[in-house]
This record gives sequence, structure tokens and C-alpha cells, in this order.
Amino acid sequence: MKAYEAGRIRNIALLGHGGSGKTTFCEAALYAAGVSKRMGKVEDGNTFSDFDKEEISRKTSINTTVIPVEWNDYKVNLIDTPGYFDFVGEVQGAIKAAGGVVIFVDATSGIQVGTEKAWKIAMDKKKPTFIVVNKMDRENVDYDKIINELRETFGKKVAPFQIPVGIEDSFIGNVNVAKMNAREYTGQTCVEKPIPDELMAQAEEMRELLLESVAESDEELMEKYFAGEAFSEEEIQAGLRKGVLYGEVVPVVCASFPNNVGTHTLMDMLCDYSPSPADMPPKTGIDPKTNQEVERSLEPNEPFSAQVFKTIADPFIGKISILKVISGTLTSDMEILNSNKGEKEKVGSLFFLRGKNQLETKEVNAGDIAAIAKLQHTVTGDTLCSINSPIVFSGIEVPEPQLYLALEPKARGDEEKIGTGLQRLAEEDPSFAFTRNAETKQTLIRGQGELHIKVITSKLKNKFGVEVELSDAIVPYRETIKGKADVQGKHKKQSGGRGQYGDVKMRFEPSAEEFEFEEVIFGGSVPRNFIPAVEKGIREAMVSGVLAGYPVVNFKAQLYDGSYHDVDSSEMAFKIAASLAFKKGMEEAKPVLLEPIAKVDVFVPEDNMGDIMGDLNKRRGRILGMEPQDDGTQKVTAEVPQSEMFKYAIDLRSMTQARGEFNMEFVRYDEVPQNISEKVIEAAKAAREEQNA
Repeated sequence: MKAYEAGRIRNIALLGHGGSGKTTFCEAALYAAGVSKRMGKVEDGNTFSDFDKEEISRKTSINTTVIPVEWNDYKVNLIDTPGYFDFVGEVQGAIKAAGGVVIFVDATSGIQVGTEKAWKIAMDKKKPTFIVVNKMDRENVDYDKIINELRETFGKKVAPFQIPVGIEDSFIGNVNVAKMNAREYTGQTCVEKPIPDELMAQAEEMRELLLESVAESDEELMEKYFAGEAFSEEEIQAGLRKGVLYGEVVPVVCASFPNNVGTHTLMDMLCDYSPSPADMPPKTGIDPKTNQEVERSLEPNEPFSAQVFKTIADPFIGKISILKVISGTLTSDMEILNSNKGEKEKVGSLFFLRGKNQLETKEVNAGDIAAIAKLQHTVTGDTLCSINSPIVFSGIEVPEPQLYLALEPKARGDEEKIGTGLQRLAEEDPSFAFTRNAETKQTLIRGQGELHIKVITSKLKNKFGVEVELSDAIVPYRETIKGKADVQGKHKKQSGGRGQYGDVKMRFEPSAEEFEFEEVIFGGSVPRNFIPAVEKGIREAMVSGVLAGYPVVNFKAQLYDGSYHDVDSSEMAFKIAASLAFKKGMEEAKPVLLEPIAKVDVFVPEDNMGDIMGDLNKRRGRILGMEPQDDGTQKVTAEVPQSEMFKYAIDLRSMTQARGEFNMEFVRYDEVPQNISEKVIEAAKAAREEQNA
């Protein structure tokens, strides 16, 4: 595949609800362009986009895939994204690389949650957007009704550019009201025909609305429009393109991609109206040496810079980094800098990816998308640049993963394999996270949803040969005291030869500090050299409390008296004496269990407010406030015990039909209610007994 100049490149992210036809459009475009001899099907597992084993078995897109299509001397990089909400990280990576967006709407379903989410992402990122109404050949499809729904939901800038020719299984083409011609599709190709008489009046009416949009794009054209003068084809094209680029016009087209109807028209429109990298403003980043803001543009003398927006981690092929070149030219055998890591990288094999197929190239121009194999230090979101002109671009924004599950190997000894596999998969997908909790001895995995975590565990098995089991996360409880205690801890042991003797008298009371130690010894009842051993004994003992074995916090230990033996006293003896005093003191000072409390912000549509508030109350949550948002949703802020929130992501999605979102952060520990405390203590004792059996 040849290298294209920026003005002839289109980088287009395909968004939409799952099953709306994004992957099928890629197949239709490749077929129409003559790349493939037959269209693959998602159901048959033979598409260019969905080549991963997980995607083939689940019959749905999981990964972002780049499908370059050469079309009328343009290169259109179609970036196919998953429609399922768990894989939002893939979508955000695609948006980072894209200049424009196509939102797919299933004609049989109309606007779905995935349509709304795609629109929100496109508008938030200010991306020129197209909407395609797909599956027009199905029964009971009402195109006019869908157009009205789109305009009511997303505003008057949604503008139909086409009228369907034929309905249901007789849908054979479309009328392009911008160019006032009709196309009839015949399989791999299409033929231009006069507009059918019965559609002419509707086409002229729709064209008049488009001409208003053209007039609004330029003052001279506005004067011409009001003077009743006709626009030239060039003026119409330029005006509509300007409207699309500035986000003032969102064209709507109709299609049936399984039958390859509408493919040519959509590809033509992407070339005509969507932005090239040359239409985009210079990209801003930070110079890591000076911390000053710097820009990179498409000017020929600009130094090389690029950003990785997708990583494919494979234990056999190695790591493949997919990147968009932002400035300069990338060539094979270049030495470049990963400015995020401060590490140099050597460019070896350089190629364009079409699904999993590698198309070798020697150079890639600014604005284009390519891939490099086996970079050592680079992960998704990293900036690559010229060694002499470093720059760091802003990272890829992904929502914090909020579904927590514990993960452990089915076979003993696989812990290291799990760690390696998760590390490699995290390089591929930054939208999940994992940590090893030393306290609970669990590996915790955090994902965007249930399917997200299931896919990660499947990849661990298929790519890294390790099977795992999922379980609930253990809550990191704490213990503290509410009262005071005055106790003695005495350790005395005599068994022939030198004995052991340590004796301490201590007071314990609550404290605002996590732990305080104080000594107020008079008269040398405990020698100065043994006092650090007393504190050490308390610190070691506080790791396991008397109620359920959880760490003890927020208490003060005061050493005020004791006794010693000239021969038998030692640091170890005083450590043991202190731990005995600690245990007695905790038992007498009204010990209680504490649980972690999280501050939660939930963003939901107004209609779901009642359900959300009721559910948070059931989770022992305390509502702190409500606040309307600019996008019409409501923000509910609450404090909720963390134990009630590990699987909230699943329940919130169910309650709001996936429209709700939330974020959560730890704020403090609070006392556990008595009835729940008893259950936790009982469970902890049972677990200890089982462990000791």
C-alpha cells in the first residue's frame, strides 16, 4: 500500500450500539473496493475486523481494529470499535486517532443506548459526525420516523442527505439530495439513475433545507441565497463540507450493508465531507525538558511525532503498537523516543494493519495510521517522537474501572503466570486495572463490567495458558477501640539456664492518630534500652485485632510502669510482654469493627432518580446531595460502605439500561453496625478455623 499525503487521508471512527452494522460496513467497503472477493459475516467468524478468538466465539467486536480502504485515490482508515459498553476504553482510543465519526443506527431498533453514548462521545470530543441508518431492507422500517427521532433527540443540525429508494426487501438504493442524483445498487457495484418521479418533490423539499445550511456557512452565500441566485455545485459542496467540519451539520444516510446497498455513497461522502488531517488544527503537547506547551503541525519541516492508541499483546507474535503519525514522517529503521518513559525505541518492521493482515511499508506520512512490532517500552497512550524534539501529547481518557473481583489460579504455582499475563493485557487495554492486596492476599481485578472481566480471564487462558477462578473481593476491615483500658502484660519463662522476663503496665485509649506510642516511665522500672522493644511489640501485634484479626487503628498506647530482671530480661521478652498487654487492653477497651466508606457520584437520567436513591439507601448509603448536569442527567452524591459497592457497576447498568455511570473514591473508615459486625466476626473465625484444620 502506497504512502498517502495528509489531504487524501480520512481517519473515521465507527461507533454505535452493538449489532448496528459497523463490522459489516467494513466488509462491504473492502468488497466494494475490490480488496475481497466476498463479504465476510460476523456470524460466520470470517470478517477482517473480528479476527480475535474471543470475538469469533462471542460473535461481537471486543477490540478496536483498523481497516484501511483505498477509495478513488483517497485512503479511508475505518476504525471499527466495539458496541458493547464494557469496552469503552477501545472506543476512547479510536476517538483519539479519528478525525471524524460515523454513528450507526439499526433501522429496526431506532435510537438505542449505544447510539446516545456514541453521540455524547462525538459531541464531547467535537468530532465531525455522520449518521447512517442501516438495515433498511428489514420489515416494518420507517425511515421518516427515525429521522424525526434523530432530530428530536440530537437537534436540528441532524440533516438527512438521502431518501431511500424502495422499502423493506425492495430497498435497492438512495437519492442523494446534495447532488440530486439516484443510485441503484447491483451487488458489488452501483449505477446512477434519474431520481424516480414519485420521490422528486420530497427530494427538492429536502434539498432546500440543505441549501439553507449551505447559506449559513458563509456570508457571501447567505446574500446570494436571499437574492434568489442559484448555488454552483462547487459552492454547495464547499458549504456542506464546512458545515460538517464545524459540527453545524450532521448528515444522515441510509443503507443495507449486508446487501452492499449504500456503501459506495457513504464512502464517497466520507471522502467529500469528512475532515482530512490537513483540516485539523495543530496538535498541542508538552515539551518534557522545559514543561512548556509546544505544537506539532503537518508542515513538511516538522519533526516526527506520533501517539499509540492501541496495543495488541500476543505471546507468540509479540507486541504490536498501532499509532497515528501526528507530524513528520516515520520510516523503518528510525531511532525514536518514547517521551512518556524517557526511553529510546528502534523502529523495526513498519506496516499498515488491515485487521490482522500486515501490509509492509517503508514510510508513513503525517496524518496516517500504521503499526510497529516489538517496541520494548511502549504501551497504549504513549507518545513517540524525534529524539531531538521531544513532546508529550495528552493521554487517552478512560473511565476508572469500578467492578471489583478477586482472581486466583486454579493450579498452584501459576501466580507468576497470572502476573505476567495481566501485565501484558494491561499494556493492551488501559481500561482495566489489577493490584495485589498484601493484607487480604488477593489479586484484585477491576473492569468496566462483567463481560470485560470475563474476556480478560478468557485471554489469560487462551493467550497465556493460565486458568483462573473469580470470587468476591474481601473487604479490608479495620478494628479500633471506643473505651479505655489499664492492663499489665507479663512474660516470664524459666526452663533451665537463662530465662525470659518482661513486665509492662500500659494504658490504651482512642486516638485521632492512626497509632500513638507514649512512655511516661519514672524510676527506671523499665530500662530505656527496652522501651523501643515495647513499641515494636505493639506495632507487630496491632496487625491482627482481637475481634476478627483485622489491623487495629486509631489508638494510643501509653507505657507507664513495669519491672525487669537483671539477667533474664531481653528485648524479645519485652516485645512479648507488650503484645500480651495489647491483647488484654483491646479486649477491655470496647473493641469495634470499622469498614471502609466510599464517596460515590452517580450520573443518571432524571427518570431513574427514584430507583437509584432507593437502591443506595438499601446499600446503607447516606445521600449527600443532588445536582443537575449540563447534559440533562442528574448527579447523586452519597457515602456508601465499600462492601456494598464491589458489584454496583452491574446493578447500575441493569437499573438504567446502561445509561447510568458512577465513580467512587475511598474517604474514611466508620463503625460497622452491630448486626453486620457479628456476621463479619463469625465469618472471620470460621475462616481461621478452616485454615488451621
